[in-house]
Amino acid sequence: MPKFVSKAQPPLAFIPQRLTPWVIETVRFLLPAWMPWKLSVTSVEAENLKVLVKLYQEFQAGNTRFLMAFRHPSTKDPFAMSYMLWRLVPKEARKTGIRFKRPTYSHFMYDRGIPLWAGEFVSWLFPRLGGTPILRGKADRMGLRAAREIFANSPYPIAIAPEGGTNEHNELVSPLEPGVAQMGFWCIEDLQKANRSESVYIVPLRIRYRYVSPPWQAIKELLDQLEAQMELPAEVSPPGLLKDPEKDVLYGRVLRLGECLLVEMDRFYSKYYHLSRPEIEPVPYDPSDRNAKLAFQLKQQLDIALQAAESYFGLTAKGEIVDRCRRLEQASFDRIYRQDLDQLTPVERGMADWLAQEASLRIGHMRMVERLTMVNGTYILEKPTGDRFAEIVLIMWKIITFLQGGDSHSPPQLGTQSLKLTISDPISVTDRWPTYSANRKGARKAVDELTQSIQTALEDLNVIEP
Repeated sequence: MPKFVSKAQPPLAFIPQRLTPWVIETVRFLLPAWMPWKLSVTSVEAENLKVLVKLYQEFQAGNTRFLMAFRHPSTKDPFAMSYMLWRLVPKEARKTGIRFKRPTYSHFMYDRGIPLWAGEFVSWLFPRLGGTPILRGKADRMGLRAAREIFANSPYPIAIAPEGGTNEHNELVSPLEPGVAQMGFWCIEDLQKANRSESVYIVPLRIRYRYVSPPWQAIKELLDQLEAQMELPAEVSPPGLLKDPEKDVLYGRVLRLGECLLVEMDRFYSKYYHLSRPEIEPVPYDPSDRNAKLAFQLKQQLDIALQAAESYFGLTAKGEIVDRCRRLEQASFDRIYRQDLDQLTPVERGMADWLAQEASLRIGHMRMVERLTMVNGTYILEKPTGDRFAEIVLIMWKIITFLQGGDSHSPPQLGTQSLKLTISDPISVTDRWPTYSANRKGARKAVDELTQSIQTALEDLNVIEP
């Protein structure tokens, strides 16, 4: 969503998918040049492609339906998925002499809010690439119905990110939302109503970016910029947590930047929103452990930031952070995108504009929290690689840029990257159907267990490589 909306607007219209082969083929032709030029991705490889080749073959033969549940560490992921499906899968099929009846296209589900910040071109492009939108934070019946129809009846499969959004981490999987698992069972329901017997599968798929060379110099320069914006002194005391002295100094700078950012946030929310972090300590807690203290205070500060928005919208702080973020997003949409604009008097319309302006500002608290939810105190310490340092520093850049009103969706490129996609063995939804169809309790159990199976598969894929 744009950082500031000045007027109340009509409801967000549903954008139906209209997969257009010539658009896909144009993007397919441009991808090899686009990825290194705009995304700094210079090489792409995929592991276990034979899994997708077999699934597409069975799909086109009318024997299976399948959904690709892909990891979502970056906004680059749609390009990664497209490159794999449009180029690598056909290439692998040719090696084994397999001929597909149709191209290996795929539909995909995307957040309806993306075109609001990405622009009108995305509103035009995504549907023609096979995208179908969903409004997060509410029961979007039209969006769900469209995705359900695609899964059961389209001549192409569908891809969905079960994490619900990017988490900015290549080696850390967010808790999954249950919607993907539910989609699998709905697909079986729809097939049975049509007297069809295809087997239904969900395919977990990892996407991982790695810097071709550790971007240590670029990380240092970006930290220089961020420290200058926070007016921090050049000298820093290394915390002594890493064996490598240079990395330890770098980690000290990251810790200090995080600590100072939290101090600024605490001062801001305390002074202007009368919300302060409670004076409690985690148990067990070592006061000398800066790392643990920072992680604990960050969690407290995220709660404070969400409270600042929830108090305005009249929402109760209930559930996990991601649930609270979704409810806040929908509350802001309800005040900005109004169903009743044509029924308002001019005076009421003016007050509706006020509400829209206030909502667009208040939701900024939630946008900030979204970027910080996956930051923890051990990610760098567990594996102090250039990739992990870069991920955390880029998250800080996005937060500081967002707070200053800049374009946080266009981060600096710290270096060229390689891309690897890894396909897991398909998970059968059909085998879980008897449990799901038994009763409501069985349905909840089946959805929970399938969601956990997808989560486990994605986490296992994440630890395959050192």
